[in-house]
Amino acid sequence: MKKHASVLFVCCCLLVISFGAVQNPFSLQYINELKQESQMVMKEQDPLHEEILAKKEGYEQAAIDARIDPVWKAVPGYNGLMVDVNASYDKMKKLGSFEEQRLVFEEIKPTIHLEDLPPSPIYKGNEKKPMVSLLVNVAWGNEYIPDMLKVMKEHGVKSTFFLDGSWVKSNPTMATMILEQGHEIGNHAYSHPDMKSLTLERMNEELKKTNDVILATLDVTPKWFAPPSGSYSQTVIDQASVHGMMTILWSVDTVDWKRPQPEEMVNRVLSKVHPGAMVLMHPTEPTAIGLEDMIKGIKAKGLELGTVSELMSESRVHHNGVTLDD
Repeated sequence: MKKHASVLFVCCCLLVISFGAVQNPFSLQYINELKQESQMVMKEQDPLHEEILAKKEGYEQAAIDARIDPVWKAVPGYNGLMVDVNASYDKMKKLGSFEEQRLVFEEIKPTIHLEDLPPSPIYKGNEKKPMVSLLVNVAWGNEYIPDMLKVMKEHGVKSTFFLDGSWVKSNPTMATMILEQGHEIGNHAYSHPDMKSLTLERMNEELKKTNDVILATLDVTPKWFAPPSGSYSQTVIDQASVHGMMTILWSVDTVDWKRPQPEEMVNRVLSKVHPGAMVLMHPTEPTAIGLEDMIKGIKAKGLELGTVSELMSESRVHHNGVTLDD
């Protein structure tokens, strides 16, 4: 009875004020405000609205801060989810009943971001993000790149190609083809050296020359650096950071440079792949042959494929407008 009385009182107020509309130039504003208040009262008293409020915590997830892991080093954060109660109610009210698929979510950002962490190597994305990134390190293997690009295009996959600077200088057309097909470009040093054994001057030369030739050829400034053969030291990490880049390693290795049988390689990768994985590969014959099965297998596990930037992003993975969780 109390609920009905409050609604009746609001409606009476609206009626009284409406009679003074001619004399009071502000009365229309008051009427609109009271209408909104009346609608809010009725909404909050609707059992459906109360049900959404009661159930929302079961669907919400806290944001995850970026962190330094003792094993995996720098790990990016991941946005949380909060139910937008009013928007969810508006989508469900025509049905008159609660429907999980009509819940509307808002993403909540973490407090600590990847950029807030001290310079550290990155081996993988956040373990809660159902996405995998393919890393293609290129210093040779031109003959296999077109086939790999064709497979990626057919399956709608964008990868990150880490390019050796001297390779870009010698192969500007192929480097441009990689970029034009929507793939991300990273720095793979200039002459494929053992980075951790270099002097500080030589480290900086390898990083800068590669960025310079990529910028001159592709008009792109890399934000990710992949050290050749995974050889790095803290000094290498620090110097990459000086050049505006974070250092990328991997959590799953195709070991394709050993020329394994394609089927064996694919099975090994699929047995180890995980949410947030970064898969290391090169333009080799086994990878060119096995890439399609690898992509299909990763997707069959409910994992999306994206660039390193997409994997490192705190944004949640969406597919056809639906938020995916692992």
